[in-house]
Amino acid sequence: MVERVATVAFEGVEARPVDVQVQIAPGLPAFNLVGLPDKAVSEARERVRAALIASGLALPAKRITINLAPADLPKEGSHYDLPIALGLMAAIGAIPSDAIAGFTVIGELGLDGSIAPVAGALPTAVAANARGQGLVCPAACGPEAAWASPDMEILAPQTLLQLVNHVRGAQVLARPSPKIREAAEDALDLSEIKGQESAKRALEIAAAGGHNLLFIGPPGAGKTMLAARLPSILPPLSPAELLEVSMIASVAGAIEGGALTNRRPFRSPHHSASMAAMVGGGLRAKPGEVSLAHLGVLFLDEFPEFAPQVLDSLRQPMESAEAVIARANHHITYPARFQLVAAMNPCRCGRAYDPGFACRRGPNGRCIVEYQVRLSGPLLDRVDLHIEVPAVTAADLVLPPPSEGSREVAARVAAAREIAAARFRAFGRPDLRTNAELQGALLESAAAAEGAGLSLLRDAAEAMRLSARGYHRVLKVARTIADLDAAERIGRPHLAEALAYRALNDRIAIAA
Repeated sequence: MVERVATVAFEGVEARPVDVQVQIAPGLPAFNLVGLPDKAVSEARERVRAALIASGLALPAKRITINLAPADLPKEGSHYDLPIALGLMAAIGAIPSDAIAGFTVIGELGLDGSIAPVAGALPTAVAANARGQGLVCPAACGPEAAWASPDMEILAPQTLLQLVNHVRGAQVLARPSPKIREAAEDALDLSEIKGQESAKRALEIAAAGGHNLLFIGPPGAGKTMLAARLPSILPPLSPAELLEVSMIASVAGAIEGGALTNRRPFRSPHHSASMAAMVGGGLRAKPGEVSLAHLGVLFLDEFPEFAPQVLDSLRQPMESAEAVIARANHHITYPARFQLVAAMNPCRCGRAYDPGFACRRGPNGRCIVEYQVRLSGPLLDRVDLHIEVPAVTAADLVLPPPSEGSREVAARVAAAREIAAARFRAFGRPDLRTNAELQGALLESAAAAEGAGLSLLRDAAEAMRLSARGYHRVLKVARTIADLDAAERIGRPHLAEALAYRALNDRIAIAA
C-alpha cells in the first residue's frame, strides 16, 4: 500500500503541488528517495530516521521507497522532511492513514524531533487555501501562514510528538494568529536634515509618483541621509501589496518570527554585489535585491562603483517590473516593481564642481569623464529625476531643525497618490498604483498638457535631445507635480520643473 502526503515545490513565488508517495515493501533493508531531489532533500533520510527514533518510533527493516511526484520537477530545500516523516508514520501504522488527508505539509526536522522553520510558508499557505486544503507547518511559521485566510485550518506544532498527539486526540493545537512587526520608534525623519530644500522637493516628487531618482553631490552632502528617509514619506502597504511583498520575502527566508511588516521594503546592497545577488539567480534561483525591493525602494550608494554589467542588468527589470531568471531546465519570474534611488559623487575625488578646486589626477573635466562614463546612457535615461546635492554650509548647520518633517510631507504624498488612484479608476485601470506606471495611450490621456506647456516641451525636447523614453518620463514627472498641486491639467510650470530634473542628465551625457 502506498501512503500519500501533499507538499509543494517552489518555482519563483509559485508553490507547485508535490505528492510524497511512501511505500514499505518486503526486501533487503533500504531507504531510497527518488524524484529529482537535491542534496538537502536526499539528506532527509538521516534526519527523518533520527527524528522518528527520538519520538519513540523505529523504521522496519524493509525496503522503503519515497517518490516525490511529479518526478521531472526538481525538488530543493529541507521542507520535505516533515511530509516524508508523516508518510512513513502512516505506512507503519503510527498514525491513521487519513489523519493528514486534506493538508499540505512543510517542515524541517531536527534530530530530536523538533520542527524547524522553513522558507516559503506564506506561498504554501496561499496555494493550499486555493486548493481547499489545510496546512501543517512549523510553529515559527504559523503566524506567517495565518495571513493566507482566516478560515483556513492550520496546524503549527513545535515537535513531531505534538503533531502525533493532536492527530490521536491527546492534545489540541491552537490555530496560530497573524502577526505584524511594529515599526521602530526611532524611525528616520526628514526634519533631521538641515538645508537641501531642492533635494527634499525631488524626494517628495519621487515618493508621490514612484519615480527613479539620482542624487549627485560631494561627500558629506547628505545624499545617503535623504535616501534613507524616503520610506518615512511613502504610504504604508495596502493588504494586497503586503501579501505580494511578503510572498517574496517568505520564499527568500527573510521573514523573522513569522511577523509581516506593512512598511515598504528598503534594500541597500553593497557596491560589490554580483549580478545574481542583484537580479536573482544562483544555484536555487533565489530572488535578488530587485525582487526583495518589490513595491519599495532599491538604494544604490556609490552608484558608479557597481560593476557595469550589474548596473546594466537593472535595465530590463526597470522597464518590465519583472526579474526573469532563465535556466536550461526551468524558467522563473519574480516581481520587481521597485523604485530606484541612487547616489554618486561627481568624480572620484568628489569635489570637481567646487569653485577653485584642482584635481590632482589632472584637469577636473577628465576626472569627471573617467568617473561618470561608468554609467551607461540607457540606464541614466531610465532615471526620471537627476538632482544635484550641494555641500551643506555651516550657516545651514547652525540653524534650528526645520518645522516640517516626514509626517507633513507624507500627507501631501498620500493626497497626490489618491488623486492619481482616482484617475486610474476613471480610466478603468484600478491595477495601476503610481504615475511611473503610465504607458502608451493612457499616458497621453492622463498627462495632457496645455498649449503653452506643449510648446515648451517640444522646444526643450529638441534642445536637450530627449529620447522617446525621456520625453515620456518628463510627462510622468510633470503629471506627478501637477497632482501635488491638485491641478487637473499639466501646466507650463509643472513641465518646466520636470524638465529641470533632466538637465543634469544632459550634462552627464555630454561629459561621458
